[in-house]
Amino acid sequence: MNILIKSQMQYRTSFWLLTLGQFLIPFSMFAGVYFLFERFGQIKGWSFPEVALCFSVIHMGFAIAECFARGFDSFSTMVVNGDFDRVLVRPRSTVIQVLGSKFEFTRFGRLVQSLLVLLWAVSQLPVEWTLLKMLTLVLMIASGVFIFSGIFILAATLSFWTIQGLEVANIFTDGGREMAQYPLDIYKKWVSRFFTFIIPFGLVNYYPLLYIVDKNNGHDLLHMLAPLAGFLFLIPCLTIWHFGVRHYRSTGS
Repeated sequence: MNILIKSQMQYRTSFWLLTLGQFLIPFSMFAGVYFLFERFGQIKGWSFPEVALCFSVIHMGFAIAECFARGFDSFSTMVVNGDFDRVLVRPRSTVIQVLGSKFEFTRFGRLVQSLLVLLWAVSQLPVEWTLLKMLTLVLMIASGVFIFSGIFILAATLSFWTIQGLEVANIFTDGGREMAQYPLDIYKKWVSRFFTFIIPFGLVNYYPLLYIVDKNNGHDLLHMLAPLAGFLFLIPCLTIWHFGVRHYRSTGS
């Protein structure tokens, strides 16, 4: 990791400009959310600070996953260049090697912006912050990291058969991030069901958010533990990855 940090800091101006860009991109998205609430006041009973908390959680999860799971996001290049052949002959897990092949520390800008939004939302919400609610919030962020990392792994697995990465995966990374920055109940039922039972973004932010802002009408334990679905989501993703590794055929590069 130290080597990767030093290599990215060789061009400090470029590094800080990219970091600033990563800070401003979600800021512009957040500004869009602000102006939406400035115009309508609330959305289906959700206030701006509540949605801001939802926004910050999902963007923090995405930023951390993009930083540390970037090796899977750019995995198709490794396959095309034949670099994955060297990974296979090393006595280490392929997951660990690909995970550690690339870190994108410029995503720190997105993380800082999301953290600022989180702190503002927490200060504005009329919520009594107990230890359990704080732990639930931490679980939400960690679960988001695992879900986005799992999607990156699934997208990388496609490269074993398609060689080139498929942009369709962005529907579930960028699209999932955009969708999950709002509470799930503002969407149609088929959308909310898909993002609850197939890709469990709703279990990362919506259901535990109900518990945090006291809108869950009981079932506290279920809502508190809902983010654990993000950790469980990683299991089938890794299973599919190992299936792809077993069926990998070298590109001959």
